[in-house]
Amino acid sequence: MLKSQDLSSHLMTDFLIIGAGFAGLVAAERLASAGWRCVVVDRRSHLGGNAHDRIDPAGVLVHKYGPHYFRSNSQRVVDYLSRFTGWHEVAYTIKSFTDGRYWSFPINLNTFEEFLGRPSTPEEFTRWLEEHRVPVESPRNSEEVIISQVGRGLYQKFFEGYTIKQWRRHPRELDASVCGRIPIRTNRDDRYLTESFQALPAAGYTAMFENLLAASPRIELHLGVDFEEAKARWNHKHLIYTGEIDAFYGRRFGPLPYRSLRFEHESFTAEELIPRQAISGKPGYWQPAMQVNYPDADVPFTRIVEIKHATGQNVDATTIVREFPKDWKPGEEPYYPVPAPDAKAAYQKYAALAAEEKHTSFIGRLATYRYYNMDQVTAMALTEADRLLALHGTP
Repeated sequence: MLKSQDLSSHLMTDFLIIGAGFAGLVAAERLASAGWRCVVVDRRSHLGGNAHDRIDPAGVLVHKYGPHYFRSNSQRVVDYLSRFTGWHEVAYTIKSFTDGRYWSFPINLNTFEEFLGRPSTPEEFTRWLEEHRVPVESPRNSEEVIISQVGRGLYQKFFEGYTIKQWRRHPRELDASVCGRIPIRTNRDDRYLTESFQALPAAGYTAMFENLLAASPRIELHLGVDFEEAKARWNHKHLIYTGEIDAFYGRRFGPLPYRSLRFEHESFTAEELIPRQAISGKPGYWQPAMQVNYPDADVPFTRIVEIKHATGQNVDATTIVREFPKDWKPGEEPYYPVPAPDAKAAYQKYAALAAEEKHTSFIGRLATYRYYNMDQVTAMALTEADRLLALHGTP
């Protein structure tokens, strides 16, 4: 791997790849391993995109751009990434804080018992849900998908306020998939996620990406280089673009709606954490789970993440990250495409242009304007690399 800021040479490449996150780096590795020359650029000063992690001043491994909980049902994806990292298995668990107390979340039998203030059974919870849920034959939005499962009371307690803060839209304005991806269970399974493989890279995402690049001498990585500069510097046979699709076209139909985020980090020493032990349940931690949601409208952030719960890092200090959703403006980091019908309609204008592009691939969350998990982006990059190799062969 050549890692350089020198833009005065290496002006010809086979594949120019915009974005050094999962999509761009995985595609680059596959193409480079087949013998093609790849230049990967990223406007940021680090690799890994939003999955970038680092050791902070307190010595804690933190996810700089919000928590990235890797999980997958794809053995192909797991096997591929396992070439570049070992894994630390995790059972991701979270809580919700509302009405002045912590609740088990996603909704499960423990949540119901907390709601009742007494022990219960799966059978009683099932009967209660049947009595309180609102029959909706085909849920069309996020409000309908939740009230059809748990009724309005639990929906308003855990989902409505959180979703409005996160998206600045009411759940009834958002696709059913937004809230529908959160499981509802009548047993005591309190895991946040359901995939068969749930783990974090043992040494972190950044280390995994560095290993990927170290195995790929035909990849040049150039950081601090944006799309326009890259196009001016490198001639290429094929372009792989992972950025905002509307930015690719100069936002000619107007900017697509995105949501952005602001992060507030706070670290604590072992001594400072002693008073928190009654809340966290164990020494060395600030809160009782890796993530605590705050659905109440009078709390400005949506969640507090203490990723040390998930990484298992053996360090006395800890760091929490408060996450504040915010409106996105061009020039800021776009974290989430908005999963709503009007946003999809706006995207289709750009998708129609992209479909006519020659020698250009659009992959990843921003380039396809759709929320994808990391394993899905990895699978997309593997599939696109296979398609390009089938088309172009080997040099």
